[in-house]
Amino acid sequence: MGDLFLDEDLSAQNKNRPLADRLRPTRLDDVVGQGHIIGDDAPLSKMIKGGRLSSLILWGPPGCGKTTLARILAAHTDLHFEQISAIFSGVADLRKVFDAAKIRFKNGQGTLLFVDEIHRFNKSQQDAFLPVMEDGTITLVGATTENPSFELNAALLSRAQVFVLKRLDDEALEELLQRAEADMGKDLPLDENARATLKAIADGDGRYVLSLAQQVFAQDEQLDVEGLSALVQRRAPLYDKGDEAHFNLISAFHKSLRASDADAALYWMARMLAGGENPEYILRRMLCMASEDISNADPQALQVALNAWQAYERLGLPEGELAMAQACTYLACAPKSNASYMAFSSAKRMAGDTGSLMPPMHATNAPTKLMKDQGYHKGYIYDHDTPEGFSGLSYFPPDMPRQNFYKPVERGFERDIKKRLEYWNALRQKKN
Repeated sequence: MGDLFLDEDLSAQNKNRPLADRLRPTRLDDVVGQGHIIGDDAPLSKMIKGGRLSSLILWGPPGCGKTTLARILAAHTDLHFEQISAIFSGVADLRKVFDAAKIRFKNGQGTLLFVDEIHRFNKSQQDAFLPVMEDGTITLVGATTENPSFELNAALLSRAQVFVLKRLDDEALEELLQRAEADMGKDLPLDENARATLKAIADGDGRYVLSLAQQVFAQDEQLDVEGLSALVQRRAPLYDKGDEAHFNLISAFHKSLRASDADAALYWMARMLAGGENPEYILRRMLCMASEDISNADPQALQVALNAWQAYERLGLPEGELAMAQACTYLACAPKSNASYMAFSSAKRMAGDTGSLMPPMHATNAPTKLMKDQGYHKGYIYDHDTPEGFSGLSYFPPDMPRQNFYKPVERGFERDIKKRLEYWNALRQKKN
């Protein structure tokens, strides 16, 4: 009778555990969405089959299976498993873990140390791992949502292999929902559109989709999209203005504008605004892009971008977004040229190489008699006094050959500028 009550208690405890915890995979084959690293011929699988687990860093978004993989890896080795979080641990905690690992190592057993959020450790804390990794005391498995190239020491990275985990796609999330239904013994009370919305809200996070599913299972009636939205709080997009996502999205936005892809540019701008990005940062990027990538192919682009910024400052949100959208589509659809940008880059290099060369005398002023006697201003021709309104004088230093930095393209207004330059070059050669 006692055993019966014990079994019932364990069953009740199991049912009270969060769904994501109950369904955590215990075998490599049960991990979803990461076939590129755990498939039959994938690198992590080969490492396990070879019986030699080296230190590694698991880099990926929340809920993609980093902690699960670490636990499974420990089960495939004879290593003692230890887990700490860099958020809650300090130097004293690391010292205790290392001391215990050294004792086990002397007794013939290694330690697999899983460090969650390892990027939260500072440089000196990260350096503390190096000696115990080098002598084999621990095999480090670090998990991070941040780009290791930016957040982890080069010395630590050189001693660990980085594996990139992907956000879970729709197929992987659906697999998790089906496992949840099998565990609960019933279907999710959602219609087809609501089920798709549930997966969209999860945004690639497996742990989160199961947490949402657990809320839905508690409902007595089937939910549509409106009912689901009333039940669950839509998750904020994964976007931190200080992390890699910030730079990835603004890069995608700028490149979409440059590529004349108005639809993609609108999408990335909407993503950034939804993530809480400062609209002025986006407007600043559009203003920069108007000169860098459009320039004189459509001189009006700079004014449109500046007007959008001014409109936003006067309107605020949400109305200011309309001015941003107008500028975004205008810039994307404008003819493109980086001729001014490239010309100035070349001019800066030449200025750095040539040092302090003096301008030609005709390009200088002569406010004093002494300067006139020295030849300042001599030979200057007032362009407006010529029939063509063009003197043809060179304004480069006398000892420097004439340069051709600015090369307009055959697009937009620069096509007309190119014709003017060709006309002036021909006239210059004729006059000289």
